[in-house]
Amino acid sequence: MKRGFYTIMAAQFFSSLADNALFVVAVELLRAGGAPKWQPAALVPMFALFYVVLAPFVGAFADSRPKGGVMFVSNSIKVVGCLAMLFSAHPLLAYAVVGLGAAAYSPAKYGILTELLPASQLVKANGWIEGLTIASIILGVLLGGQLVGHQVSSSLLALDLPFVTTGIDTGAEAAITVLILVYGLAAWFNTRIPNTGVDMRPMPRNKLELLPDFWRCNSALWRDKLGQISLATTTLFWGVSGNLRYIVLAWAAAALGYNTTQASSLVGVVAIGTAVGAVMASMRMRLDQATSLMPLGIGMGLLVMLMNVIDNVWLAAPFLILLGGLGGFLVVPMNALLQHRGHNLMGAGRSIAVQNFNEQACILGLGGFYALSTGLGLSAFGAITAFGLVVAGFMWLIQRWHRRNLVVHKDQVEALLVIARSDRSH
Repeated sequence: MKRGFYTIMAAQFFSSLADNALFVVAVELLRAGGAPKWQPAALVPMFALFYVVLAPFVGAFADSRPKGGVMFVSNSIKVVGCLAMLFSAHPLLAYAVVGLGAAAYSPAKYGILTELLPASQLVKANGWIEGLTIASIILGVLLGGQLVGHQVSSSLLALDLPFVTTGIDTGAEAAITVLILVYGLAAWFNTRIPNTGVDMRPMPRNKLELLPDFWRCNSALWRDKLGQISLATTTLFWGVSGNLRYIVLAWAAAALGYNTTQASSLVGVVAIGTAVGAVMASMRMRLDQATSLMPLGIGMGLLVMLMNVIDNVWLAAPFLILLGGLGGFLVVPMNALLQHRGHNLMGAGRSIAVQNFNEQACILGLGGFYALSTGLGLSAFGAITAFGLVVAGFMWLIQRWHRRNLVVHKDQVEALLVIARSDRSH
């Protein structure tokens, strides 16, 4: 791997670490404030909101300038969201601002991989990036859980700066202050990312011109016989896993009686399995083998529903590791295949923006449905059953879709697989 890749990994790690810790802090902030039950569940779709709204613009923005600079600006926006939460803005609104920064960050983070590395290293690079991202999720949710726990929050509040009045009086405020420092560290790494030398694509003066361009790119990926399958799979996977993060917190409270600090450790357990699956996929799978893994998605959906019969942490931990492992092994090759097809069809930043739009729209839709259902009285057990059925059912439909492509569009699919195989040698 080129040296700049490791700088990208470091920047991504600390930015994602703070994102996930802030999620747990925001959940606890709402719970401690006596917010209705639907509001903590609504944090997930609020984070996804700007991914969907700004999707036509952020990809072109990422392609118009060096991506290290884009990542720096995006992290700065996340700091603004933290400051808003620190100074008493509603956590849902403040977390949406952090989501705005993340929406701009993502096309640059993934797009730079296709600029820096050859296609032959994309699966490996994605495996390490996803594995590191999952590691940051593990440590992030654990960090967030510990920061709002009594022992750590008391220690933070006991710190006193001579002659300085900070106005930080609660454990949640102290936790947010720590996370601002973590975002600052990520921003410093952003300044060390090298310029790849790839020609920039200038944005048009009239930004509304990007709307038809975005929809052309979106349509191009959905028409591509490999792009549509990988896009459908990753959209479903991230739509469900994005909401599963909160569902595990709710399930741990209902089934095991855990508080936020304790429940956050189980979210980390799922992420451990995902990291292991992601790294294994990066070592064993090729681009042209990605579509063979769809049965894992069906199995993952069926396994989700088994959470309802588990009420012992010693059974829950290995089960959640297995669940995460299946997801990680499935999504890394699919993600790499989608990046490969998108880069060939429209450019790295635009293709990642299209991917984010579809995935975050799924998170937004499913998260909105879950928040609404929670407000109407749906239990965590009912939500788990619904999500498991959604994953298994839709993955079965996507698998049938791909089999139909292999029959009706056999020559086209085989030609695209040949391209994927031949790019391994470049």
